[in-house]
Amino acid sequence: MRAITINHVAEAAGVSIGTVSKALNGTGRVSAETRERVRREAARLGFVPRRRADSGAAVDLAYSVGVLTTDSFGRFTIPIMLGAEDTLGPGRVTVLMCDGRGDALREQFYIDSLMRRRVDGIIVTGRGNDARSPIRGTGAVPVVYAFAPSTDPDDYSIVPNSHRVGALAVEHLIGGGRRRLVQITGYESQAATVERHSGASAALTAQGLQWAAAPQFGEWSERWGREAAIRLVRDGVDFDGAFCGSDQIARGFVTGLRESGVDVPGQVGVVGVDNWDVMVEAARPPLTTIDLNLAEIGRRAAMVIIEAINGEPVPKGSEKVEPSLIMRDSSASPAPPVSVTR
Repeated sequence: MRAITINHVAEAAGVSIGTVSKALNGTGRVSAETRERVRREAARLGFVPRRRADSGAAVDLAYSVGVLTTDSFGRFTIPIMLGAEDTLGPGRVTVLMCDGRGDALREQFYIDSLMRRRVDGIIVTGRGNDARSPIRGTGAVPVVYAFAPSTDPDDYSIVPNSHRVGALAVEHLIGGGRRRLVQITGYESQAATVERHSGASAALTAQGLQWAAAPQFGEWSERWGREAAIRLVRDGVDFDGAFCGSDQIARGFVTGLRESGVDVPGQVGVVGVDNWDVMVEAARPPLTTIDLNLAEIGRRAAMVIIEAINGEPVPKGSEKVEPSLIMRDSSASPAPPVSVTR
């Protein structure tokens, strides 16, 4: 005979695993009718909750959460997912990760699959924080958008404070004695690029400064960073600090400066974005960067899911998570400042 698990009770009662846990443990907000139905099905199936030896308390509290993403590489999704798992608790959550790859039909297939599995909540995320269309067909299951916000203001989205990302980078460079700054970033039309540029420009203006050259827009790659560095030096642009829109760009930019005979950080201080360990630690010198605090985004998303499972309504609108500066060698203060002009 097969062992009867909490999943079997949830299926028989037509509710989620979280609802079964609450009904059997006497916790959370569950209607009397649902609580009775769950207990009746548990008794019929012969389900006995595992209990903690030291207290006798039932410990079958478990959640099933779907993570719907377009981030095939997991670069942004995995830190968000880890933050969510830390909040939900070890051994208390089953995470079902689905990669829609930006295809509407594929995404809807996964949504339907998650609903058939009666997940307790869904976290929607992606590779960037451009706004995306809301998902449909989830009924009363709570949905939270993490990193990639929903275009529907009635949905709840948790995103990085991209304006502050740009400001923090520029403030750090200026605080280190840099005055002639350039910006090398990704695609001009993307939300992250626009908001980070806005924050960086505002911080620069607040100090009575201007960009040493027009912002350099391109792809999110090391190759682009290297090309931009070589071009700026070749064109004789006089700069002593650089804000790069990603760690990939920053690593390429540092490489391009080195190949052009420019010392980092002696002549130019460099700051990236993302705190991607494989990039920041492998760069020479290691990169100062702005951490988007993706795990915190995941943690807050999971908290909203838990509160919704316990009967609280999912909030509306958006919440911004503040970034953090991670200091490494690439932006050490020059002494004294030296011009790049050769």
